[in-house]
Amino acid sequence: MWKRLRNGQLCGVKFRRQHPVGPYTVDFVAIAEMLIIELDGGQHALQQARDDQRTAYLSQQGYRIIRFWNNEVLENPDGVMLRIRALLEVGRNK
Repeated sequence: MWKRLRNGQLCGVKFRRQHPVGPYTVDFVAIAEMLIIELDGGQHALQQARDDQRTAYLSQQGYRIIRFWNNEVLENPDGVMLRIRALLEVGRNK
């Protein structure tokens, strides 16, 4: 996924990988767009309460958060990129 996000390849947006936001380290963030992308593996099904708390904090800071399962990224990378692109376009049209 990083190969498709880095160097402004997606809509010219600068993403950072494994970047701190408050007390959390997020998988990917586009700071100027206030968009966080989180990738979830199987362990996330067991830590839903912690993920909800994290999402609530990040949302309170003004970020939009989108989550993908790891297998979704591997099996349908084009679809994942389309969803991210759509969120970026919505953010720019506000």
